[in-house]
Amino acid sequence: MAEIPATPIRFGRVAPMICVRDVQIAYDFYASVLGFSKAFENGSPVGFMVLKKDDAEIHLSQKRDHVPSTVNVAHMFVSDAAALYAACEANGVRIVKRLMDKDYGQRAFVFADPDGNRIDVGERIDPPAAA
Repeated sequence: MAEIPATPIRFGRVAPMICVRDVQIAYDFYASVLGFSKAFENGSPVGFMVLKKDDAEIHLSQKRDHVPSTVNVAHMFVSDAAALYAACEANGVRIVKRLMDKDYGQRAFVFADPDGNRIDVGERIDPPAAA
């Protein structure tokens, strides 16, 4: 294995690339339910889109024959997981794992977008005190 360069390498943002069957349908979901806005789109017709909300960024890539994975494709931290969970439920979003406080210091749940992509949501909370 090669050595790490002496000059530190700074990494910039990393955004999940989420494959969807229809970019516009996916955009409608992420905008109306989660509050993301379109920052960039490419193609004619559009086949790629960048969505942003606060510090979060998601890249949607159209793949008409997309088959969703059975693992989470992204993890997003939020300031209020319970409020987002309630919004997902109110909008009929499929909940894969219900909202729970985890022993590793997160309040978390998993939902699936309209294409079946699983998104893990977490809010940092104080872990329970040791007994």
